[in-house]
Amino acid sequence: MSLAADGAAHRASDRLQGEGRSLRLTALTKEFATFTAVRSLDLEIPAGTFFALLGPSGCGKTTTLRMVAGLDTPTSGTIHLGADEITYEKPYRRPVNTVFQNYALFPHLDIHENVAFGLRRRKVKDVDKQVQEMLALVELEAQARKKPPQMSGGQQQRVALARALINRPEVLLLDEPLGALDLKLRRGMQIELKRIQTEVGLTFVHVTHDQEEAMTMADTIAVMNSGVIEQMGSPAELYENPRTTFVANFLGQSNLIAGAVSSTDGDVVRVDMHGTQVSILADRAHVRSGDGWVGIRPEKVLVEPLGEPLDAPGNHLTGGVITDVSFVGVSTQYLVMMPWGQELMSFEQNTGRRPVLATGTKVDVSWRPEFAFLLPASQDVNAGVVEES
Repeated sequence: MSLAADGAAHRASDRLQGEGRSLRLTALTKEFATFTAVRSLDLEIPAGTFFALLGPSGCGKTTTLRMVAGLDTPTSGTIHLGADEITYEKPYRRPVNTVFQNYALFPHLDIHENVAFGLRRRKVKDVDKQVQEMLALVELEAQARKKPPQMSGGQQQRVALARALINRPEVLLLDEPLGALDLKLRRGMQIELKRIQTEVGLTFVHVTHDQEEAMTMADTIAVMNSGVIEQMGSPAELYENPRTTFVANFLGQSNLIAGAVSSTDGDVVRVDMHGTQVSILADRAHVRSGDGWVGIRPEKVLVEPLGEPLDAPGNHLTGGVITDVSFVGVSTQYLVMMPWGQELMSFEQNTGRRPVLATGTKVDVSWRPEFAFLLPASQDVNAGVVEES
C-alpha cells in the first residue's frame, strides 16, 4: 500500500471509529408454523468485538442475524443497541448493515459507484473522497473503475464490505460472507476481514458453519444448536474445554470414551476408563459423579510402538493396534483399535522424528491429564459430529 493509500485508509478508519454500543438480545424467540428457529436467546455482544455465531445448517444462526438486521420480526423478546430498543425498527432506520454471501453488487456500475451508491442516495457531501478512503481501507483503490464481473470473488467480497462500511454502521452483520470462495481465497479473506475489523474497531457479527473460519477471526464464538447457544467463549476456551458433546464434536474432532468417576480429590477427578484409572483436572470435569465421557483431542493423543517410552505421564493405555494410517502432509492421522473395541484417533505432526507407523503396529497410547475433559454420560456421544459428504 502506498503512503497516500495508507493515509486514506487511516482516514476511513478514523471516520468509522466511535464510542459504540453493545448489542443485547433478551429472550429472543422466532417461531415459524412448524418449528421454533430461535429459543429464548440471551446474548450480549460488546462494542468493537468480532463475534461469531457458529453452528450447522438449521441451528438458528441466520434467523438470529436477520432479526438483528430487521429482516425478520421476532415472535417475542427484545433487541437493544445500548439503551435503545430496535426490536421493531425498520431495517433502514437501524445503524446496522449486512454483507451477504452473494455480494449483491450492481454489475452495471463500476466499483467506485457501487461503494458510493448508498451515500449518493442520501445526498451526502464529499462522496468521492469517502469512497477513495474506503477503497484504500480494503486495498482496492487501483480497481476503482473496474466492474464487478472483471474482479475475483475475493475482490468482490471486499467491495461488498466497503459498500457496507461506508454507511458507518455501528454493527456489521456478515452472513456466511466467504462461503462462495475457494479454500485459498477464503483463508486469505479471513485474515483480511480480521485486519479490517481491527482497524475500524466496529462490532462485527459473523454467521458461519465453518469452524476454522470462526476460530481464525472471532474474539468470541457462540456455538448454536437447535435454536439455543450450547457454549460461548474464546476460540481457545471452547476448543480446549468444551462443556457439551456437541461442542466437542462440532468444533474440531474429539475422542469420547466411556468412563465412571471413581474419586474426586481436590483439583483432580479420577475416572475408571475400561479398567484404567485416568486423571482429569477438576475445572475440566463437567460431571463429578457417576458415568461420563472422557474427552481428548486427537492431536493430544501420543502413540508409540509397544514398549517404547511415552512422553505423557499420567494417562497411559496399552494394547492398541493401528488400523488405519492417513498421511496428510503436515501430519499423519492414526486410527488405533483399543482392547475394549473403540477406535481412537491420533494426529501426529510430521517432524521427521521417526518413520510413519504401519497398519497393524502394536502401540501404547497416552495423553497428559491436563489436556483431557469430562462430560456427562447423559449427553449424546455423537452430537455435533459432522458427516463427511
